[in-house]
Amino acid sequence: MAIAPTFGSIVPSQSQQLLQSNYLQFNDGTNDFAQQYLPEIYEQEVERYGNRTLSGFLRMVGAEMPMTSDQVIWSEQNRLHVAYDGCTNDGANGIGIQVGAGVVNVISPGQTIVLLDPAGLELKAVVTQSNPTNGDLLVAPYTAATTAALADTGLKIFVYGSEFSKGSQTTNWSGVAGNINTLGENISIDPTFTQFSNSPVIIRSNYTINGSDMAQIGWVEVATEDGTSGYLWYLKAESETRLRFEDYLEMSVVEGELAAVGSAATTAGFKGTQGLFAAIADRGNVETNLDTTNLTDFDNILKNLDTQGAIEENMLFLDRGTSLGIDDMLAGVSAGAQGGTAYGLFENSEEMALNLGFSGFRRGSYDFYKTDWKYLNDASTRGAIDGVSTIEGVLVPAGTSTVYDQILGTNIRRPFLHVRYRASQTEDRRMKSWLTGSAGGAFTSSLDAMDVNFLSERCLVVQAANNFVLFKGAAV
Repeated sequence: MAIAPTFGSIVPSQSQQLLQSNYLQFNDGTNDFAQQYLPEIYEQEVERYGNRTLSGFLRMVGAEMPMTSDQVIWSEQNRLHVAYDGCTNDGANGIGIQVGAGVVNVISPGQTIVLLDPAGLELKAVVTQSNPTNGDLLVAPYTAATTAALADTGLKIFVYGSEFSKGSQTTNWSGVAGNINTLGENISIDPTFTQFSNSPVIIRSNYTINGSDMAQIGWVEVATEDGTSGYLWYLKAESETRLRFEDYLEMSVVEGELAAVGSAATTAGFKGTQGLFAAIADRGNVETNLDTTNLTDFDNILKNLDTQGAIEENMLFLDRGTSLGIDDMLAGVSAGAQGGTAYGLFENSEEMALNLGFSGFRRGSYDFYKTDWKYLNDASTRGAIDGVSTIEGVLVPAGTSTVYDQILGTNIRRPFLHVRYRASQTEDRRMKSWLTGSAGGAFTSSLDAMDVNFLSERCLVVQAANNFVLFKGAAV
């Protein structure tokens, strides 16, 4: 049965029913729409940027632990053996250690040392006199009359043992300033440590919707990055505000910067916090313009890791360009890849999907696990930067480190990267959210709106940063 509309007396229906009284005609009459046909409306949002969240990096490599203070302090062990760089040579068996700024001379007479100069020449000698005050040594080379063959500056020396005559006796150095030690006097070495600290920053955000808009129900079917899906109205924006804030929790401790003395931030009363990039640049290793055409630069990184903690397992978090460059570098090592794709090996065939990427590799005694870091690829963050000193990735050691905890008074093991947030028995500031206003279930003020508040107070602890590597692009 066809509908016979009664034009001129259109009455809206309270339910979705096909009635004569609520039919709209589409001609040149007075009830026309501005267009011939009603638009087809898709209720479901199109996820054109995929998963838009950026957090997850710290969950993979670190942990979160509470603290109660405005500052977190930790101590890291110094090196075990005695060595000095930048020493001088007078050519007549006199070696000068550059003391000062935390550098003291602890080499005793009778200890045997290796002297290395920048040209690669070396000489072994026994120390006959040592001045702890100014760092002067008098040595007796084993294979030469003097130290004249070595360079005058830039020497490296390290202790490898000692030699004493029969029936000799050692005594502790008296500690008198300027005293020149003689054979038999020994400088006692007390273990030292280096102390580091960081301070948390308060991160805040909020979302506000007025009471009138809350009364207008407009449903939209959505799928959010936190795994939920369904129909939302005004809380859709609140959900995205929460997701954005959770990203800020990670981004703030990755990009964080301490306010320098005399800076505008310090003048305005801000202190900042040392993030991951700043900590590695300050206390770690920086590789600029990594050459992925061969293994030379990577081998140099391995040699540097040998001089540090020599941690066997490491993770590489890279941007897309560097990740593909390493894939090409590893593929070039394979003989089959030199002249093209090799078929028939390991049950491979031309009909199989060819895997041109590598998720990990082993070089020397080190294992590396490679993954793309979305934060470095996303166009809304560092993915849009190309050229001047861009961050191309980081090398993060796996496992834990041993440090001295000032509060517990003992050595503890912690992940190299971990977040500390302010918390106590009555106040947990890891991730706070609360409602204020007079709408949406909140009845705290006369404000005709619902205000959703978010707050956190946290900082990142980067322990043993000398084992980290920051990959930066070349300046243009």
